[in-house]
Amino acid sequence: MRVERLTYNKIKIFLTFDDLNERGISKEEIWQDIPKVHQLFRDMMTEADDEVGFKADGPIAVEVFSLPAQGMVVIVTKGVNEYEIEEDYDEDYIEMQVTLDESDEVFYEFLSFEDVISLGRRLSGAGLAGGTLFSYNDRFYLKFEEDEVTGVEYDMLIALLAEFGCSSTITSYRVMEYGKKLMANDAIKQIVHFFK
Repeated sequence: MRVERLTYNKIKIFLTFDDLNERGISKEEIWQDIPKVHQLFRDMMTEADDEVGFKADGPIAVEVFSLPAQGMVVIVTKGVNEYEIEEDYDEDYIEMQVTLDESDEVFYEFLSFEDVISLGRRLSGAGLAGGTLFSYNDRFYLKFEEDEVTGVEYDMLIALLAEFGCSSTITSYRVMEYGKKLMANDAIKQIVHFFK
């Protein structure tokens, strides 16, 4: 679990599926209103308080974005408390508005271009191609759409991506907006061709 403060009243929490498995929560259960999901949320808020001083008091809005094979991004925004909470409420009382969204793209981050080249060779050797390559803040990002890979290829792609990089905690929209598109399509094929 990684916590990042975005603004004074907004944080981003990145959960991997390993984080969920450690707590005994499956991908399907995360969308259910069950006690272990409530406990996960309490743990996230405790860690946010410990790491970045974010206290979830008063009304909050929660947005959850599922990234296939990567994990989940949870955005928590504290609202302005427009009313006093009555003293007879439990001190752990939190009012929430939750938005859920799921993305079908695969989006990975790499520390160096050498990692991208090594990955390209491995993917090409496995018969996989495609992808779009970006750079942003001295990092490199590969994006694959759902229709570029299917079935066994998908599992192999995720395994190889995880070997050379890590799933991105920032969205592809941010990278597309503020970064540079280095290879618009068939990035793996181009990398192998130009960097043998």
